Amino acid sequence: MADKAAEGSSLVFHPMDQFIVQPLFGNGPIHWYTVTNVTLWLALAVLCVVGLMVIGTSRRAIIPNRSQSIGELAYGFVYKMVEDVTGKDGLVYFPYIMTLFMFIVFANFLGLIPMSFTTTSHFAVTIILAFAVFFTVTILGFVKNGAGFLGLFWVASAPLALRPILAVIELISYFVRPVSHSIRLAGNVMAGHAVIKVFAGFAAIATISPISVVAITAMYGLEVLVAFIQAYVFTILTCVYLKDALHPSH
Repeated sequence: MADKAAEGSSLVFHPMDQFIVQPLFGNGPIHWYTVTNVTLWLALAVLCVVGLMVIGTSRRAIIPNRSQSIGELAYGFVYKMVEDVTGKDGLVYFPYIMTLFMFIVFANFLGLIPMSFTTTSHFAVTIILAFAVFFTVTILGFVKNGAGFLGLFWVASAPLALRPILAVIELISYFVRPVSHSIRLAGNVMAGHAVIKVFAGFAAIATISPISVVAITAMYGLEVLVAFIQAYVFTILTCVYLKDALHPSH
């Protein structure tokens, strides 16, 4: 009886199963060279970026087609963002920031396709992106400013007695950047997908299935918005960090 009660009370759906990394071929252990569902959808995201920004805009027509229009819109959006946040000095790094934005956008939106895999829900993916930004801006800061880059941690406008304390706080917050940068993206994407899966599980119950369908539709619409917003947030934070590297003084 106890076993039957346990079986009856167990969940028939597991919201976190959608985030399990699995090999595409076979069922053996996963090594660094194993082709997995993550590998597949990361590759598809890259192909989508190349398809839109290279192949889709290759004609460079005076009257643009749809793909060229979308590519030009994305280009202008990110270009304006970089210019507004970092100034003219930061525009030389626009290709890198544009690539980041487009990759995250496509990875997020591909994850909204039913039966797909959301690569940006994994910290292993987002933390690599975050550390790439962290090391890039840190190295750039020292290359451009030398020891003057340390002025980022020295709050000259604060009272002298407080400056050492503030310097320690600034230093800690600086090294926490890649963690917060990556968790923000992965956490929001993962949470939304998990909630949709929960509502989908309740849709099997006839009495509440209409409510579940409405909830799934609403959550899916919200996730479409989140997919873009999180790419925007990741990109604009990258611009802020780049600005600190180019102009480190408080």
